[in-house]
Amino acid sequence: MPKLLSLLGVCLLLTSAVHAQTESARYPLIPYPTSLTPAAGQFTVNAQTVLRSPDRRFGNEAEQLQQLMVHGLGRRLPTTGNAPTIQLQYDATLTAPEAYALTITPKQVVLRAKTAAGMFRAVQTVRQLLPPTSERRTSASLTLPAVQIQDQPTYAWRGMHLDVSRHFFSLDYLRTYIDRLALYKFNTFHLHLTDDQGWRIEIKKYPKLTSEGAWRTFNNQDSVVMKRAKSEPDFELPRQFIRQRGGKTEYGGYYTQAQLRELIAYAAARHIQIVPEIDMPGHLSAAIQAYSFLSCTGQPGMGKTFSVPVCPCNEPTYTFMQNVLDEVIALFPSQYVHIGADEVEKTTWAQSAACQALMKEKGIKTVEELQSYFVHRMGDYIQSKGKKLLVWDDALEGGLKPSATVMYWRSWVKDAPRKAAENGNSIVMTPVSALYFDSPPGKQSVEQVYRVPVVPAGVKPEQAHLVKGAQANLWTEYIATENRADYMVMPRMVALSEAIWTARDLYPSFQQRLLAHYDRMEQLNIHYRLPDLTGFAEENVFVDQATLSIKAPIPSYTLRYTTDGSLPQPTAPVLPDGFVVTKPQTIKVAAFTASGLRGDVYTLRYQQQSYAQPVTNAATGQPGLTARFFKKYFQETKRMTGLTPDSTFVTPNVAIPAAVGAPSFGVQFRGYLNVPETGVYMFFYTCDDGGVLRIANRLVVDNDGNHFPIEKSGQVALAAGQHPIEADFIEGGGGFTLKLTYSVNGSAPAPVPDRWFSH
Repeated sequence: MPKLLSLLGVCLLLTSAVHAQTESARYPLIPYPTSLTPAAGQFTVNAQTVLRSPDRRFGNEAEQLQQLMVHGLGRRLPTTGNAPTIQLQYDATLTAPEAYALTITPKQVVLRAKTAAGMFRAVQTVRQLLPPTSERRTSASLTLPAVQIQDQPTYAWRGMHLDVSRHFFSLDYLRTYIDRLALYKFNTFHLHLTDDQGWRIEIKKYPKLTSEGAWRTFNNQDSVVMKRAKSEPDFELPRQFIRQRGGKTEYGGYYTQAQLRELIAYAAARHIQIVPEIDMPGHLSAAIQAYSFLSCTGQPGMGKTFSVPVCPCNEPTYTFMQNVLDEVIALFPSQYVHIGADEVEKTTWAQSAACQALMKEKGIKTVEELQSYFVHRMGDYIQSKGKKLLVWDDALEGGLKPSATVMYWRSWVKDAPRKAAENGNSIVMTPVSALYFDSPPGKQSVEQVYRVPVVPAGVKPEQAHLVKGAQANLWTEYIATENRADYMVMPRMVALSEAIWTARDLYPSFQQRLLAHYDRMEQLNIHYRLPDLTGFAEENVFVDQATLSIKAPIPSYTLRYTTDGSLPQPTAPVLPDGFVVTKPQTIKVAAFTASGLRGDVYTLRYQQQSYAQPVTNAATGQPGLTARFFKKYFQETKRMTGLTPDSTFVTPNVAIPAAVGAPSFGVQFRGYLNVPETGVYMFFYTCDDGGVLRIANRLVVDNDGNHFPIEKSGQVALAAGQHPIEADFIEGGGGFTLKLTYSVNGSAPAPVPDRWFSH
């Protein structure tokens, strides 16, 4: 009887899993609705289907739905007739902001909402239920699966950011960016318009801000991009933003107020507010270059860490910034104005006689308080215009009024959200550790975004209402093209949409639903990052021969490879299943979509090894590894060599004890690894920031340097027994990730057992 019950349980689990996969395929909605009840059958949309929207308040949303039909059917739907209907109905009972209800039966489709924003979100749900091909290919009919949905967002602030200062982007791309936000139910577009590298908004009172501040000669970031462009076209500087003037090559551009007004209207039609950011008092070299009186020194320049800021001790500075804000506020209807207030280099303030006099007059004791004085004045001015002040969390230093909203980005300043909440500030989460999309994406990045804690540790339950939501940022120092921006954002943006709308951990289901969205992204010409290829190591070894087998993450993808060092192209040979390696060589592999979009290029190096023989004088057999701890910042693991550790302890595995609280540190793990059988072992070493793994005095994984969480892998041939192990790890600040797993002879990756370690 127990065996029968066990078998029944397995069958139920398998049936449940199949049902979940089937439902994910039938309703591939992201973000997932608050409530979804499946139903049998489907509704067919054709040229006779009637679109009824009797309430004028939904006229814009009815037009948005008509445009979907134009893309999918090649024509608008009639608004009168006796055929089956799609109806947009006003529903006063749906009181939550942006709430909607959707009912699809074989006979009709009904979208209900109280607000236009809610109705627009319902239209986007219908869009996602239509076949992906409907985005750009017409057919005689379209189908919608029968379903009952009740939906509303968990968080009010659901945002994406784009930095157009470091590299400039066309208005067409900004509209495309907004379209993608709309598809995934975001409601905020944070537009970073000014920085050291370029001023991008026309200010009519100060024309030199754009005639001079919007253009630059190539800088060090451009040099890096141009170097990468030699082998990767996605980095090539857009030629339409390069000009010749006065015998110099200049790069840049700006948006006129008329252009921005059109963009704002475009976003508003999709119920997205554009929040402008005019960074101050720092990050203003472009403005100081055009109007040198703005700095305390009368010229732009670099301080110890950041650029010279504007001078908060001279009244002309406030007159200038207020005049700028007058034009910005008149242009943008957003209730928020962002002034940055981050990364301010205060050296020139400390050396300024005017600042010393002002500080004495106002009783200001530190330059941090002087920054607070500047922020308070600008915040008061913004509030006098009926707007709300928005700042990065750096502005908490020196004091901040409770009326300001704080964007928390500095993951290493862990108590900043708590301090903001205790001060009464509203908070928008945008931690660098997960939501800075300029960081290189990797195997864990989508999941890391999906599981970002919107309400951070330290914020008390009774203060959780102060957390308005979250957004991700795309800083573009090394992102010069639209294709590269797409690659960095998608599909991480899709994961964020569910994290802040649905706010439930449905990750296995999300992974299944995401598969349909790759197809939709391709139909929309999004240069997205293809899913990772898995099941292999970057560094490979073999004793006699090795077999490379990689399964395409999506059946329609084609895997292509080269062995001559060149990057795979759409014409490269197809990688066969079971590619046999019999000699040392380097193989480059990439996946290609049907349209020719290439995924990441993976470089697989193969070397021949004999089995490393175990040591006979291993250790006393004490469990665990010795850990040498260095309370210091390191850029590379080798910098720990020869230093005296601050402390030494024993740890059961390659892991950092919870008691370690230093913001920056390094650890050297030393001991022995006792493998139970002879074989080729693969090790996966995930590090944030960096790490290097050596086993049997052989380099296995090099994941060194300061970077976000990246998994790298390598292989080593080991005979059964004990082998020396050296695992180095560094953390540069901002929160760390350290994980070591293994696979032997092709088995599934698993954590290395504690019992294997000794010292």
